[in-house]
Amino acid sequence: MRILAFFLFTGIAASQTDSTAIVRVLEDQVRSWNEGDVQGYMEGYWRSEETTFVSGGTVLRGYDRVLERYKRSYATREAMGHLTFGDLSVRMLSGTTAMVAGFWRLKRRADAPGGRFTLILEKKPEGWRIVYDHTSSEP
Repeated sequence: MRILAFFLFTGIAASQTDSTAIVRVLEDQVRSWNEGDVQGYMEGYWRSEETTFVSGGTVLRGYDRVLERYKRSYATREAMGHLTFGDLSVRMLSGTTAMVAGFWRLKRRADAPGGRFTLILEKKPEGWRIVYDHTSSEP
């Protein structure tokens, strides 16, 4: 699956390689999700107590808490559905920090929820990882 992304440069020297690597993190997440692999999906997040996830008025801090939320909310393959990301924009904030905005959609048998997200990724020794995720749902 290929995700289309727009690369916005704001005067920060960033390589196309970094932007491509960031999009690859999201592509890997989509692939893992659609294979029913929540743990694989979570590989895109930084394994830290500082990782932050904001959604529906709730703030979760810590990789383990975010993982547990996903496992609880998407406990079955049917609940997970088929994930797509789109309308991505990647903005390099520095040589080691980027912001990504886009939309998400789940296609499931009974419904098709979706919404918008804003992610902050940092370049870690293991590669680009999501350190902050603010996800909203459509009404």
